[in-house]
Amino acid sequence: MLRPYDLLENVLIDIEEGISKDINSNILADKYSLSYRHIQRLFKFAFKQSLADYIRSRKLTASLDNLLKTDANLLDIALNYSFSYEQTYINAFKREFGITPGDLRKSRHIVKVKPPLQLFDENRLSDGLIFGPEIVMIPQFYVIGKKHKITHRDTAIFPKFAVKQFRCNDQQNIPNVINPDIHINISMEAEEDADYFYFMPACQVKSLDNIPEGFDHYTFPTSLCARFRFINYTLDDLNMNIADGMFQAINNFLDSEDQKYFMERKRVNIDKFDFRINTELISNGNGLRLL
Repeated sequence: MLRPYDLLENVLIDIEEGISKDINSNILADKYSLSYRHIQRLFKFAFKQSLADYIRSRKLTASLDNLLKTDANLLDIALNYSFSYEQTYINAFKREFGITPGDLRKSRHIVKVKPPLQLFDENRLSDGLIFGPEIVMIPQFYVIGKKHKITHRDTAIFPKFAVKQFRCNDQQNIPNVINPDIHINISMEAEEDADYFYFMPACQVKSLDNIPEGFDHYTFPTSLCARFRFINYTLDDLNMNIADGMFQAINNFLDSEDQKYFMERKRVNIDKFDFRINTELISNGNGLRLL
């Protein structure tokens, strides 16, 4: 299986090469031996839009050449870009550009088009992909999990072990879990100059009622945060080199002269894993505050 960067790069190329052909989500999924749902979820996580919508937008954008530079009838243009009926093309065109193809031909208005997406070298991190930061407001939420005190020398080994232990043996005992496929790790700095930190694999829950014996809880306060998104296929792939790369991206953002935020001194990091497709890192659970 192709790694996420190579897969998405190939998908974007395939779409451009197939604009005037019958390219669609199912064809792309079959080509790369993925399920339709998987490739849709991966694409939407990476680019914040659905694969089907993007393909349709690119086809409609490409059709503008035929529409404005030739006298081709609308049915021929529609069929050329894989729209089964003329009216289907007209309806999609109006949703995309706010005007019908016929009216655009007459008025020659300027319309805003969707350019092709692309990936950049800075998006590549090991065999995965990283996007961000985005400045987001995270509403308050609750988690229940198992809290561990970990020395810095055990950082490379123990957290991964704790996560597997939690998912295999502990998670099923937590009531009111919002989504069992979503797993959250919380890392909290200890006292200044301490040689350890606190680590808690957990699940987001609807409330902190009925906390099982032996479990811990944490309330993530409403916070302004820097969010980085990372795509890789397995938790085992999240080695120290990748983790270092993710935190380097955070440090680069904080050191930039263009940004107007700073990291709170007592940092809490929230790692959110979607085991169906991706990982997401929300940096600094206590928030990035305006200067």
